[in-house]
Amino acid sequence: MTSTLLRGRTLTFRRRPLSMDDTQAYAYETDGALLLRDGLIVASGAYNAVREQAPEDAVEIDHRPHLILPGFIDTHVHFPQMQVIGSYAANLLEWLNTYTFPEECRFVETAHAQRIAVHFFDEMIRHGTTTAVAYCSVHKTSADAFFAEAMKRDMRMVAGKVMMDRNAPQGLLDTPEMGYDETRAVIAQWHGKGRNHVAITPRFAITSTPEQMSAAQALAAEFPDLHIQTHLSENRDEIDYTLSLYPDAADYTDVYANYGLMGPKSLFGHAIHLSERERDAMSETGSIAVHCPTSNLFLGSGLFPLKELARREKPVRISVASDIGGGSSYSMLRTMDEAYKIQQLLGERLNPFDSYYYLTLGNAKALSLSERIGTLEPGTDADLIVLDMAATPAMALKAEVVTSLSDELFLLQTMGDDRAVVETYVAGRAAKTKLA
Repeated sequence: MTSTLLRGRTLTFRRRPLSMDDTQAYAYETDGALLLRDGLIVASGAYNAVREQAPEDAVEIDHRPHLILPGFIDTHVHFPQMQVIGSYAANLLEWLNTYTFPEECRFVETAHAQRIAVHFFDEMIRHGTTTAVAYCSVHKTSADAFFAEAMKRDMRMVAGKVMMDRNAPQGLLDTPEMGYDETRAVIAQWHGKGRNHVAITPRFAITSTPEQMSAAQALAAEFPDLHIQTHLSENRDEIDYTLSLYPDAADYTDVYANYGLMGPKSLFGHAIHLSERERDAMSETGSIAVHCPTSNLFLGSGLFPLKELARREKPVRISVASDIGGGSSYSMLRTMDEAYKIQQLLGERLNPFDSYYYLTLGNAKALSLSERIGTLEPGTDADLIVLDMAATPAMALKAEVVTSLSDELFLLQTMGDDRAVVETYVAGRAAKTKLA
């Protein structure tokens, strides 16, 4: 297969930055290059050094003066909610019952699920998101459509058929047995096929009976290497309702602990209102609190204490996500812009290096996939994005006075969106320009 040589300024993280001045946390090349072959990064570093390793017939693409990074990673998104974005509601539970559940009922239809899957992956590529962790609907048809489209695009995706057997419309309910059997069928059909990863997905405790939670526990025991995803402590009323359904639990987090669903590959969406005991439980099990800033603000759910959780004596692992369609933007740049504002409201600072660490290596580590994605290291997947800080007239005007990498990153985060993504490479192949 022909090799591709990408030239541009390159940025990749080695670890989470300790401060704005922690230059050892990342590698930045002002004239960098990446050599791509067979969907992988073969070499990376300074242009002259990488060029020497490239075969004579390598196709060279010059992206200067733009910035090349690993593709963005979104760790919590609802694929069936594309047509729910921007729905007016007072809070989470009203929003679910009024808009989300009726919309998800439509995914029993194969044609509808397939149509939305095409649009979903188009938006991921357009916004520079090369890996996402997605909730499908309760219907196996939705998971089949999602994973089939992921294979067509050769994208590394994590997703699961939602399990829910109460407190939703009849068209969105399975049973404990059906949830178990269909999840098992999705695993057999899709896990490890192409670049697909199946996640065990009980929607949240409100929509699963104890019997279904036990079925999820059985799946987790049977497939210990799979991801688990659900929701936790997004909204005060949600917490109260959950505890009324599980009166023997010490708190909301304890519900999941009692069913063996906590661990280093368990992703808990939102996790805003956690007690100290719950934070300790998250830390001790290595579970991940998934911060969804645009959704939390849109639904008025609360302010996620990202900095506070990260600096605890027992730190909580954190990832960031768009949470479409409670979230209001597909863009992970917009996501981190809102995350920054939330920390400002809490009297904290989220510097731009922190933001891009979370969008790339940080989220990859949260998924236990950093050996494959989130970095520009040789041997990893060639999932990359090219960013232009002067993508719009307003951005170009601001870019005239940008004099540092941190200022550039902050400009992209504050003013950027899909227009700032010049190209998205999936497994070494340019994907965004093909959408035009």
